Amino acid sequence: MLDTPKVEYSPSESEMAVQADRVMALEEWEERWNEGRIGFHQPHVHRMLDSNLDKILCGRQQVRFFFPLCGKAVDMKWLADMGHVIVGVEFSEKGIKQFFEEHGLQYKEEPVPAVPEAKVFKSSDGKISIYQCDLYKFSSAIEGRFGAVWDRGSLVAINPCDRQKYATLMKSLMDKDCRYLLDTLEYNPEFYKGPPFLVTEEAVQALYGEDCDIELLQAVDALEERHKAWGIDSLLEKVYLLTLKPN
Repeated sequence: MLDTPKVEYSPSESEMAVQADRVMALEEWEERWNEGRIGFHQPHVHRMLDSNLDKILCGRQQVRFFFPLCGKAVDMKWLADMGHVIVGVEFSEKGIKQFFEEHGLQYKEEPVPAVPEAKVFKSSDGKISIYQCDLYKFSSAIEGRFGAVWDRGSLVAINPCDRQKYATLMKSLMDKDCRYLLDTLEYNPEFYKGPPFLVTEEAVQALYGEDCDIELLQAVDALEERHKAWGIDSLLEKVYLLTLKPN
């Protein structure tokens, strides 16, 4: 059963076009980490992941989870403690090191032969590996395919012009039994240029609908006081479950 949001907002095409050409360079994200401007980080396990975990696992043990643009998400440690295996990709080395240090985890750094200049940071127990590189240089050739994906703050963070490339990559990383939990945000883009960017239900269908079955699991009013500084007065958070269609 869906949570009933207080506000349902459906932007027009002209409103969505406001963000279409918005581009953030990787260096800008690095700058945010260096300056500590990481309001996107949550110090607790995400409520949407917690409440829908059973729909991802379906009774499976030791599931391999992929975290695109993982930052230092505490969700990674939470899932690893349950026995699952975590692979993340993050551009900011500072964010990766903070993750391991804040959780008191021993780790080692290794080069990634398939991706020049990339590094992988691995926990000593081997349950968590975080690749420091451009997300689009990552592929299934490096870590195989995954049984689960937790996409929180990733699709909404990438440049809108890169969404097709992003979706193609994500689908290539899904194993046949993969269950992909996708978190999106909806608000009036005329008031805030992003990121995080507006991702509508129509956009999710356009990106993934041809290859995936898509189920809307939750829609909740996510507006907090800090969001009002963006100039918006409503924020709808939606979580979808994506599964590959049978061939």
